[in-house]
This record gives sequence, C-alpha cells and structure tokens, in this order.
Amino acid sequence: MRRMRCASAMRTGRTVRAVIAATVAGVIATSLAPYEAGAQDLADYDYENLSFRGISFDVGYLYADNVEDTRTLGVRFDLGFLGPGFRIMPGVTYWKSTLADTEVEQFEARLATLTADQGGTVPPGGFELGVIDRRDIVMSLDGHYVWAVPLKFFFSTGVGLSAHFLDGSGTLIDGTFVEDLLDSVAAGFNLHTSLEFPITDRIRIHGGSKVEILGDLNYVEFRGGVTLIWGGLVAGEDR
Repeated sequence: MRRMRCASAMRTGRTVRAVIAATVAGVIATSLAPYEAGAQDLADYDYENLSFRGISFDVGYLYADNVEDTRTLGVRFDLGFLGPGFRIMPGVTYWKSTLADTEVEQFEARLATLTADQGGTVPPGGFELGVIDRRDIVMSLDGHYVWAVPLKFFFSTGVGLSAHFLDGSGTLIDGTFVEDLLDSVAAGFNLHTSLEFPITDRIRIHGGSKVEILGDLNYVEFRGGVTLIWGGLVAGEDR
C-alpha cells in the first residue's frame, strides 16, 4: 500500500511541476494590463479607491507534491479596483491533509541518521512516525488584472502574497519535538487565473486555478464558487 501511495505521490509531484511551469508561462503571457489601462499613469493608482464591496465563497481541490490531494475551503473579500483594471482581493483558505508516505519515510531516515550521529540508539527497523496530519490556514493578498472577454465573461490573472499557518499532528508525534518542527508560519506567493460569469450585476459564479509556491510545499489548486457584490461597480462591470 505504501509503495502504491509513493508512486501516486511521485506522479502528483510531476503533475504539480508541469502545471506550475505552464501557469507561469501563461501568467507572463496574459497578465499584461488591459488595453484600457495602457494610457494610465501612477496617479490613477490610489488606495483611496479601495472599499469593501463584495465577498466570494470558494470550494476547491489541491494537488500537492508532498501531501495527499485534498479539498479546500476559502473566502475572499473584494476591495474593488486600486487602479484601471487592477482589483485587490485578500482572502483566507483552509485545508487539511496527510503527509505523503515518501515524505514520512524521508523524515524517519533523517531522524535515524541524526540520532546515530549524536550517539543515540536507533530502534530496530528504524523510527516509525505513523500517519502525520497537516493543516494549513492561508491568508493571502491577491492582485488581479481583470478584463471583459466574449460571451459576457470576465477573465482575470495575477499574482499574490500569502502567509501559511501550518500545523502538524499525529498519534505517535503529538507532544514531541517532531510536532514542533511541523508547526510553522511561512511566507509564499501564488500565480492565479480565473473566469467569472455575471448571473446578475451583483451575483457571479467563477472558476479558476492557482499555483502556490511555498518552499518545500508547492501545490496546484482548482476552485470555484460564487461572488456577491453590493458595492459600486466600475465601467464595464454591469451585465
């Protein structure tokens, strides 16, 4: 069973790297400012333009390179447009998964090596850490370039910064230094794209993808949901 899960993790890791490469290329190719914003200057970008005008609820699924694939839940806040075509959306995402078997085995091997180097005694057969759960609360700040495309859709793409509050736990590691090592706060960044369809001026459905880069934890997330807008609309946003 562990061998099958290791093979699955290796395939997932290759998929994540391939999607990351494709998304990076796509964002570079498409994240130029919309044509309407091309003649604007820095005077058009002012934080005073921002206001809390809407909220998005997301459900997604992530494919990671060192944890098992899992569901995500998120909420994002529409702060409006900082400048022409440039929207700001902070958000919070939560997911829970288990550390991939390959990662657990590497952790066990490193622990055995460290113990031996320090003159300690390694148990017969090595250390057994069991199943290790991982949880993450992600606080992000995303910037989107948004423009209208055919069939009344809106397309957006951009980058974001994130803070990850990671937690590790497991029956055999709770209360040990191993658990302490897995509890951390880390900074990351993301590349994202999305397609939105306005059902009405104030209600939209959306779907998109995000590549999250976080040191040794990288993943691709596909998500969809609904957006509710009650604040002011800018030119071109009405249905």
